Amino acid sequence: MNQVFLSLGPFQGITDAPFRNVFKRHFGGIDKFYTPFFTGIHKEEHAKNLQGEEIDPRYNDVETLTPQILSTDAEEILRFAKQCQQLGYKEINLNMGCPFPRVANKKRGSGLLPYPDKVEDMLDRVFGEIDMKFSVKCRMGYFNPEEIDAIIPIFNKYPLSELIIHPRIGKQLYKGEADVERFKALMSSIKAPLVYNGDIVSVESFVRINGILNDGPSTGSGACKTVEQFMLGRGILANPFLAEQIKNNTAPTHDKTERLHNYLLDLYEDRLHHAGGSPKVLGRMKELWSYLMNSFEEPQVVWRKIKKLNALKEYEDAVEAIFKEIPIK
Repeated sequence: MNQVFLSLGPFQGITDAPFRNVFKRHFGGIDKFYTPFFTGIHKEEHAKNLQGEEIDPRYNDVETLTPQILSTDAEEILRFAKQCQQLGYKEINLNMGCPFPRVANKKRGSGLLPYPDKVEDMLDRVFGEIDMKFSVKCRMGYFNPEEIDAIIPIFNKYPLSELIIHPRIGKQLYKGEADVERFKALMSSIKAPLVYNGDIVSVESFVRINGILNDGPSTGSGACKTVEQFMLGRGILANPFLAEQIKNNTAPTHDKTERLHNYLLDLYEDRLHHAGGSPKVLGRMKELWSYLMNSFEEPQVVWRKIKKLNALKEYEDAVEAIFKEIPIK
C-alpha cells in the first residue's frame, strides 16, 4: 500500500493536549492533529480561552497541530488566527461539521451549511485579511446532502489549505453509513486538497474506501483527482493501533496488550497530574473508554466495569481487572 497521510480528528472532552502527547509517546502513524474546537475569542490580544495548555506551544508541537475554531463570526475567526499565529501555529481550521443540535441550531458547525450566503460573506471577510493557512472541516449538509452543492463553488473561490469532508449530513449524527460514493462524485469539482473522514474503523474499511476514491488513473491525460489524506476519528479511539495498521497494512502482534495497558496508565497519570489529583479526570477517561471498550473481546463487560465508577481507586482497580480478565482483540 502506498504511504498515506493520516490525521486524528478532534473530539471534545477526549483529544486534548494530554491525550495527544501521550498518544504520540505510545503509538505511531498519525501525521497531524487538531485541537477540539475553541469558541468565545472575544479579545484582540491574550484571549482567556487561548492561555491554557491546550494551545500553549510549550505543551504542543506547532508543526503538527492545527487549532480549530467553531464560529460564524469572521472577526472572531480573525482574532483567533492572529493569536494562534503569534503562538507559532501555521494553520487554523474552521469547524463546519459539528452535527450536535446544541451547536447546529445556532447555525454553527454543520448547521451553517444550509446558508451559503452567510458562508460566503464570512469567508470573504476572513480571506481579505488572514495571513496564515486556513482549512475547513464540514459535512455534506445539515438537512440534506445536496446542500454542499451550493457550498463548493464558494469554497473554490478561496485558497483553502485543505477541505476535510465527512460524507454524512448533520441530522444523521453518526447513524447510517458515510456516503463514500457521494464523496467520490464531488472530488473533481473541488479545488482544495481533499481529506476524507468517516467510517475508517479497520485496515479493511480503509482499503475499501481508499479503493473507491482512488480507482481512476492518477497520471496522464485521463488523470483523476485523488485523495491522499485521511482523517481518523472514532476508529482510532476504539483501536489506537489503527494508524500503524493502515500504514503497515498489518495488525501489530508484539506486546499489543502491554502497549495498550501502558498507554492507558500513562494517560491516566498525565490527566491526574494536570487536574491536581481531582477525580474529575474520570469523566474524560470514561469518554475514551466508551470507544476503547471495542478493543476488547467483551466490550460490554468492559463498559459495565467502567461506566459507573466515581472514585479514583475504583477506576484503577477496574482497569487492572479488565487487563487481567478480558483479552484484547
